[in-house]
Amino acid sequence: MRRDPRPRPEDPAAPGTVAVPDPGLRTVALVRWGIVLWLVALVVLLVAPLPEGRGWWVWVPVVGAALGVVGHVYLARGRGNAQFA
Repeated sequence: MRRDPRPRPEDPAAPGTVAVPDPGLRTVALVRWGIVLWLVALVVLLVAPLPEGRGWWVWVPVVGAALGVVGHVYLARGRGNAQFA
């Protein structure tokens, strides 16, 4: 059997020692922006005339905003990404 020519670290990093860079944006803030964008899409669909048979398009941003609110509540209570929520 051939040896792997790649160098192997002598002491691999333990899971708790790896430094993760801060993305600079909190998850809750990202969810809030998503909710706002879904609501903007809803307003656009309510103002613009829809083609025949496309009335279901209005429900897409309604459901998107509703799921965003559920996600926001979940994160704000500290159950999702608890360190940065």
